[in-house]
Amino acid sequence: MGGLSGRRRWEPEFRDNKNQTNPELLEQIRLKALNNNGELSDVDLASAVRASGNVMGAQSSAEMVQNLSHDIHGLGVLEEFARRPGVTDVLVDARGQIWIDDAQGLRLTGAGFSDPAAVRALAVRFAAGVGRRLDDSQPFVDLSLGRYRVHAVLPPIATGGTLISIRVKHQQSLGLNSLLDPQHSDWLQALEAIVMARMNILISGGTGAGKTTLLSAMLTQVPTDERIIVVEDSAELIPQHPHLISLQTRGRNVEGVGEIGLSDLVRQSLRMRPDRLVVGECRGAEIGDFLGAMNTGHEGAAGTIHANSVQSVPARLIAMGSLAKMTPQATALQAASALDLLIHVARDPHTGVRGPIQLGHLELSNAGNLEVHLIKEHGRETQESVALDWFRERLEVGGKTSPW
Repeated sequence: MGGLSGRRRWEPEFRDNKNQTNPELLEQIRLKALNNNGELSDVDLASAVRASGNVMGAQSSAEMVQNLSHDIHGLGVLEEFARRPGVTDVLVDARGQIWIDDAQGLRLTGAGFSDPAAVRALAVRFAAGVGRRLDDSQPFVDLSLGRYRVHAVLPPIATGGTLISIRVKHQQSLGLNSLLDPQHSDWLQALEAIVMARMNILISGGTGAGKTTLLSAMLTQVPTDERIIVVEDSAELIPQHPHLISLQTRGRNVEGVGEIGLSDLVRQSLRMRPDRLVVGECRGAEIGDFLGAMNTGHEGAAGTIHANSVQSVPARLIAMGSLAKMTPQATALQAASALDLLIHVARDPHTGVRGPIQLGHLELSNAGNLEVHLIKEHGRETQESVALDWFRERLEVGGKTSPW
C-alpha cells in the first residue's frame, strides 16, 4: 500500500533500529504466551532475554525486557494514541489510517501504516499475546490487553484490509459530581436517589455514548457496606468502591475449549452473596438469568444495553430473550417485573458532552406487550404523568425526593 501524502507513516512493532526487538525472540515468547494462556511476567521476559544471548550489560537487559513487555502486552505504536488524555477509542481502518475518538469527536490522526501486512501482524500479535488465535480459520477476535479492549478482523472478512478497534478503559471512575455537567444538575439528584432507593436499572445508548462511564459513576454512590458483583465480557467497570468483585468471561482457547460466558458468570455470582448484581453489557442469552435474578429478590441490579432510545429497549429485550429460549410473552413479563427504570444516554453532536437524556419506566400493556412510559426527557419541560407519580413514590419510600 502506498503512503498518504503529508501523513506520518510507519511499520508496527519497532520504534527504531536501536530499540528493535529480535523478531525470533519475539516469536519464541509469543509461543510461550500461547502455552501459558497469555500470562507472562517480567521475570519470564527477563529469563527469555538472558536465554537469547542478545544482551550486553544490565542496562541493555532492562531495556530489552521493557521493549518486550511493550510488544507482548501493550499496543505497540498504537499505544501513543491510546494514552492521549480523553481518548476513548483508537481505530485502524482498511487503508491503514489511524483514527481516534475523544471529546472532539472521531477524527484522523494523520498517521498510519504503509504496509497492509504490518497491520495484520500487529493484530495477530495482540491475539497471540493472550493465548488466542487470529488467522484465516479464525479471522476475528475480541480480547482484553490490560486497560484496552481490542477487536480485530482479518481479510477477506474485512474487505480491503485488516481492521483494528481499540476501546480505552478508564483507569479511574469519575463520580457523578465530576461526570455530569451543570446542565444535568437535576439528573445528578435523580441518579443519586435512584441508587440509594435500590432500583433495578438498564442504561441504554449507542456505541461510545457513555453507558459504561455513567454506570461506573452511579456504582460509586453505592453504600460502602454493600457488596457489588460485576460480570463483563471485558473488565471495564471500575467504580471507586471498597467491596467490588469483578468477573470476566473467557473465550475458547486454541483447542476450542474452555469458554465461560456471561450466563455462566451470572449464575455463579448468585452464589457469592451479591448486594448488587451488575452485568456490564446485556446482549444475549444472559438476559434470562439476569432478569431471573432480579425477580428473585436481588434489588439494586444494573446493566447496560445497546439501543437508540428508551422506547427501543423492549424490542431489544424481546430479541435477547429469544436467544435464551424465552417467548416474547415470558420476556415481557419478566422484564416488566424485574426492571424499574431505563436511563438513556447520548453524546451531544455539537459539544461532545455525554450524559443522560431520557428516563423511562417499563410496564405491561393491557394486551401483554412491553411498553415504556417516559418520566423525563432532558431539555424538555417535565410533564405530569402516572409514570412520574410512580417515580416520586418509589423515591419517597427510600427517603429521597425527585427533582421533578
